[in-house]
Amino acid sequence: MATVLGLDQADDPALVGGKAANLRALTAAGFAVPDGFCVTTDAYARVARDLPPGGERAALLAAAVPADVAAEITAAYAALGPDVPVAVRSSATAEDLADASSAGQQDTFLHVVGPDAVLDAVRRCWASLWNDRAVHYRAAADRDGGDDVRLAVVVQRMVDARVAGVLFTADPVSGRRTRSVLDAAPGLGESVVSGAVDPDHVVVEGGVVTERRTGRKAVAVRGVSGGGTERVPAADPDAPCLTDAQVHALVALGRRVEARFGAPQDLEFAIDAAGTVWLTQARPITTLYPQPPGRGRVFFCVSLAQGLTRPITPMGLSAFRVIGSAIAAGAFRVPVADPTAGPPAFATIGARAFVDVTAVLRSRAGRALVPRALDVMEARSAVVLRGLFDDPDLAVRRGSVLPVVRAVAGVLTRFRVPPLVLRSLASPAAGRRHVDRVGARLGTLTAVDPGASPVQRLDHVERVLTGVFPVLPSTAPVAAAGFLMLALARRLAGPDLDDRRTHEVLRSLPHNVTTEMDLELWAAATRIRADAASADALRRGLPRPWPPVLAREVDGFLRRHGHRAVAEIDVGMPRWSDDPAHVLGVLANYLRLDDPDRAPDAVFARGARAADEAVAGVVAAVRRRSRVRAAVVAFALGRTRRLTGMRETHKDLLVRLLAHARAQLAVLGAELAARGLLDAADDVFLLDLPQVRSALGGADHRSAVRDRRAEYAGELRRRRVPRVLRSDGTEPEALAARPPDGALVGTPASAGVVTAPVRVVLDPVGAHLEPGEILVVPSTDPGWTPLFLTAGGLVMEMGGSNSHGAVVAREYGIPAVVGVPDATLRLTTGEVVTVDGAAGAVTLP
Repeated sequence: MATVLGLDQADDPALVGGKAANLRALTAAGFAVPDGFCVTTDAYARVARDLPPGGERAALLAAAVPADVAAEITAAYAALGPDVPVAVRSSATAEDLADASSAGQQDTFLHVVGPDAVLDAVRRCWASLWNDRAVHYRAAADRDGGDDVRLAVVVQRMVDARVAGVLFTADPVSGRRTRSVLDAAPGLGESVVSGAVDPDHVVVEGGVVTERRTGRKAVAVRGVSGGGTERVPAADPDAPCLTDAQVHALVALGRRVEARFGAPQDLEFAIDAAGTVWLTQARPITTLYPQPPGRGRVFFCVSLAQGLTRPITPMGLSAFRVIGSAIAAGAFRVPVADPTAGPPAFATIGARAFVDVTAVLRSRAGRALVPRALDVMEARSAVVLRGLFDDPDLAVRRGSVLPVVRAVAGVLTRFRVPPLVLRSLASPAAGRRHVDRVGARLGTLTAVDPGASPVQRLDHVERVLTGVFPVLPSTAPVAAAGFLMLALARRLAGPDLDDRRTHEVLRSLPHNVTTEMDLELWAAATRIRADAASADALRRGLPRPWPPVLAREVDGFLRRHGHRAVAEIDVGMPRWSDDPAHVLGVLANYLRLDDPDRAPDAVFARGARAADEAVAGVVAAVRRRSRVRAAVVAFALGRTRRLTGMRETHKDLLVRLLAHARAQLAVLGAELAARGLLDAADDVFLLDLPQVRSALGGADHRSAVRDRRAEYAGELRRRRVPRVLRSDGTEPEALAARPPDGALVGTPASAGVVTAPVRVVLDPVGAHLEPGEILVVPSTDPGWTPLFLTAGGLVMEMGGSNSHGAVVAREYGIPAVVGVPDATLRLTTGEVVTVDGAAGAVTLP
């Protein structure tokens, strides 16, 4: 067993941990890294055998370092020189990885002097694998803390740093890969990483310093002879601690390291008295969203626009490709050689579905139509796209209007959209009957021969997915007619139909299949409540067989709505008919609802009455100006109420087709599992359609399933997904954010916007934080991590965008602003504020 290795030998992450392996790579590439050695995970494993569950940390602190291991550590330390000050740092196998940094979760000990002190620091590093913050962090990152995670320890010669800090070779907030971000302060880098000081903040792009903010560096962190550190007054708190030449040299160094590792890097550096730059850490920037393909392109996240923040299964994405191919061929007459490959504009980025909208932005028609459509369904995306109109790289091009006009005209003509809109306005009941007929025809599309071969069944799945496209233009115009009438009413009524009244008019719409489904579930709960045995079985969560009333109500509901699901546009997600746990949970919650005024049917009825009163009020207000205009507004709002509820119907029909495709794929998954080509039937949803076809031919894709499962699990942990993404990795929404007037301003640290009550906390020990509250603190170190799990946002008085608090906030997807002067004094617990992490602003009401 290897227990001590020189850093030049530390090339196996399983043996030396992520930090040591990265330092070895830096050394091998010729970068200046302080001398040192690594105490391997084998040494940890010897000491950590048979640790008592829950008492691991105490046991490790009490354990003695084995004599032979102690001798090797002592010899390696002596080789660095007599009583050399060293940094003793943890290097876990789950640390500094591509998808989780574990920033600061284990302990680091600085300026350690003497062999006994080094051995003590090594043991304390081992124990820190089991401190509360590290355990919480691993749990949040879904990483096992048992045999899967071990700890090595890096021991390095201390740099007598005059200036130190952190460098990101890409902007961690906006994702821009051409932008470097530095935070630096006098003395050791620990002050910057921990957020103990307000550092200098420098942004460089294209070789130019585009932003420089001098921090309030009242103190510097220095090493203390004999071990430890101390805080001393900074020599000149208001002076920049890096010259322009040093800034550009650091940026160039960062680009070289980035090229060596092939990905944007989070670097820690120290500059000694001679001006030498030493690298003390390099790790991937774990929070950047994956970079799209191509150059100069703009991508729009269609899955997020549908309210789906979670990743999509590989089979779900494969289904989207087939549907997208059908749209491209049917609407835009774009030939697609292989429908399973998807249209040219479709892109999978970070296990989400994106569409290349560059051509839309370069088209006058596209600019006019697409943002207006998004105003209704996803308004923030519309704002982001409009913000790109002034970009010279996306200027309108000649000839860009005709293809869009031709495509729109083709869809309108092929599906007789104008006549359908007019018919629906003349008779809403006729429009609804048309939609019902389209739904009835789906039975023909989903008919499958019970004796179909597996290949024939797969062909059937692809035909069903191709058939999804016509459903939308065949049914959506009915609801669109209602929205057209709403637009007309708003134009004629003017200020008498503002946003607030519009929301009232749209309450409790009739003919909404989703609302009707919810009311059906409430009615079922009411009948279950009346049967004591059924109510008891539901409350206790008893398995089948259920009492007759409970079984009848649940089975009846699932026959009508079992095709629905959470994240239901993803073919790979189980339907309620597959797993009714969600439905049972809702029913059980309804049984606890004993206030008649809060019952769903009562709430719906009140909403309908309020909507009628709102319509009457608007019409009366308009009538005071014009009787003719009032009559038109009354007609328009009447049609709005009778038609716009149908907006959910076409999605319900689409989901029925997807649920049918899923059921057929499940049959194929069972076939492949029986043949030993998959480990389980549900693994089929971690493949795509071409892979299923090759598996039916005998190909074994079990290794691909394992890789896909790991990738999918990693993306499940991602909290924040960009609405719009440029091909250089930039998120325009974050890049364009600006602090509003009157806001408290700091440094952007983690993009996102949250409005919630404030909780000012000066000490994490014993602190209580309600879920979703905005945590306002002087600064944070790793001991604050457990509070981050429930915080809705973070505001820090100290620290920079690269400090520990900022890094962890980004990993947890928490909007964060750091370096906000006197935040704990200017904000009060319970006060509701808005934190915009990309703009670096905290806005008070």
